[in-house]
Amino acid sequence: MSTPEPTLRMGPRMINKVPQQELQVRRLVESGRLAEANALFDAVLAEKAAADPDPWRRAAVLLNRGVCAWRLGRIPLALELAAEGWVELEHEPAEGAAAAETIGLLGYLLESIGHRRPALDMFRRALRLARSAGDIETLVIALQRVGGGLNHRAHMGELGAAHVLFSEAHGVLTEAVAIAPEDSPMRAKVLATHAGSLAGIGELEEAEKQAVAAEELATEREDLWAAALAHWTLAGIRRSQRRLDEARTLASRAVVTAQRVADTNMLNAFALTMARICAEMGDHVGESEALRMVHSGHRKVIDTLQEGLGQALEQRRLAVQAQRLAFAAKQAAHRDSLTGLVNRRGLEIQAPALLERTAARGQVPWLVLVDVDWFKGVNDNAGHAAGDIALREIATLLRQETRSDDLVSRWAGDEFIVLLVGSGEDRRDAGPVVAERIRAAVAGHQWNQVLSGDRQPTVSVGVAGGPAQLDLLFAAADMALYRAKRQGRNRVEVHSPEEQEQVEGGPLPHRRPRTARS
Repeated sequence: MSTPEPTLRMGPRMINKVPQQELQVRRLVESGRLAEANALFDAVLAEKAAADPDPWRRAAVLLNRGVCAWRLGRIPLALELAAEGWVELEHEPAEGAAAAETIGLLGYLLESIGHRRPALDMFRRALRLARSAGDIETLVIALQRVGGGLNHRAHMGELGAAHVLFSEAHGVLTEAVAIAPEDSPMRAKVLATHAGSLAGIGELEEAEKQAVAAEELATEREDLWAAALAHWTLAGIRRSQRRLDEARTLASRAVVTAQRVADTNMLNAFALTMARICAEMGDHVGESEALRMVHSGHRKVIDTLQEGLGQALEQRRLAVQAQRLAFAAKQAAHRDSLTGLVNRRGLEIQAPALLERTAARGQVPWLVLVDVDWFKGVNDNAGHAAGDIALREIATLLRQETRSDDLVSRWAGDEFIVLLVGSGEDRRDAGPVVAERIRAAVAGHQWNQVLSGDRQPTVSVGVAGGPAQLDLLFAAADMALYRAKRQGRNRVEVHSPEEQEQVEGGPLPHRRPRTARS
């Protein structure tokens, strides 16, 4: 038996929020008028949905459209509408008739693609919400969905659990029959579903009465969905009574009607029943034909799932691509375009967490401030293009002389900063050691391959370690660098304890003019 999916009918607080045309599409589908339903659905989609401040009502409209699209075989559109409706529900507290109906619709879509366990959980959740909503029509729909879902599991599951499931279904469906108004569009569906649960617990006489009543009402109201379910239940009853000719006729009617309303789940269950009846009659031709329909139905479900999965994977691919592009754009904003190193902004953003993590490991964070000596002369003598080449070469040397998890950045112009925050052995003396490696690497580099002229670039380096604060480390390293410049350049100077006291006890020194640094 298919998971029951009744025509959408909302309570007084919601009915005005869902256009009547959208409800009519569902009614046309369930009366087997698929061409008309498709035409009307196109008209519905062409109209912009009315704005509503309630996210549950907005989602209900979207999911109702998703159900229509699914039943009409428009799978990509159904998935798109379902996803859009689901987004509307994020972070929203679930309460009221609108929430009950919306969650029930989500359950139906999950059931349709074979994800039955979470679907039943959603049906039960929708029922709890419907009970507290105070709307009879919403409660009837929720009861029928739970009862129909239990009936389906009883038919498709192990025999040992079938009676328990049918009994639970009978309980909720008896309530639904009792409260469903006579003029409700849900009435025929509730009677047909209830008849199925009655047959499942062995009350065949009462089940037949309910099924006949459902069939008559469904015929009167052109509700082919309920009529198909009633025929199927009667086929099962006749099979139990060994009236197999009648059972085969009724099962055939159920199958044909399920095809007309485009309900694949229904068709699979009904065709399987027909195959079993034909087998008991020795009608192997009928059995083969019924099994072919079962196979065709399963193939359609598989194709549908594959199409949906393909779309989901494509959407995921696009989302990942967008995420990567956004990340790349963010990274580019924090990178120096000339050297590829982290720029000043990137350093200021990343440094606090890196310094804090280094200090938490009990290690000494070091800041190495590197300034190219006489860089203005390089630009003047060899040209700015050659100066750019020199800066890129120095950036490469900096990366080579530091660890992969140290932070190397271009601070400004011909100044670079290296934060030694890499994990590993204790690095209490790492600052001066790495600084000297950097100085020696630049001084010993084969500059003739990239620059002409007598003066080759060297660097002066100021080193500071200790406090896990970027501004304090920078101020101390800046003072040490200034001393390296004054003492002849191409050398490393480490800040002294006296300088550290000056840094921590007073305002940060102002940056010196570029002419004092060259």
